[in-house]
Amino acid sequence: MNHLARLDTDRYALPQHARIIVYDGNERELITIYDCGVAQKPPSAQFLGNLGRVDVEHELERTPTGYAVSLRQSAVLEHLGADHYRVSKSPD
Repeated sequence: MNHLARLDTDRYALPQHARIIVYDGNERELITIYDCGVAQKPPSAQFLGNLGRVDVEHELERTPTGYAVSLRQSAVLEHLGADHYRVSKSPD
């Protein structure tokens, strides 16, 4: 399931109020992305991998099963290969 807007082969647009929920796993994490943290909508994407960095304005909340990242600005989700991902500044 991936309904994120694709920018190119390895990059996806994330809206300003996106919320990323990361469930810690042994080798890979379960990453779930919602367009908005307060909207009552199903997730826009869900995949296994590792979220390495978040290089945009955000809030980080630790949970018993992992952590949640609430974005405060538009961003880009970049697939860096080998199931590694990074959230970086949007080109706009």
